[in-house]
Amino acid sequence: MKLNEATPGFSGTITIIDGDTRFLSRITSIGLTQGCQIEIMQNEKKQPVLLLARDSLIAVNRKDCNRIEVQ
Repeated sequence: MKLNEATPGFSGTITIIDGDTRFLSRITSIGLTQGCQIEIMQNEKKQPVLLLARDSLIAVNRKDCNRIEVQ
């Protein structure tokens, strides 16, 4: 499923990150890589998705969430 479809409390693993080189560089620089364990903290409409990854709280905008798949 796409990252923006996950509900708060969901724990999973990032399986696919799709995008151009600039996007991949930006998203991996904040610690989100394939195989990374995440937990969704907040997912409200029209707001960034808040997730916990690598002991850090990260906000990811909705457009970027459509490019990240989790399992």
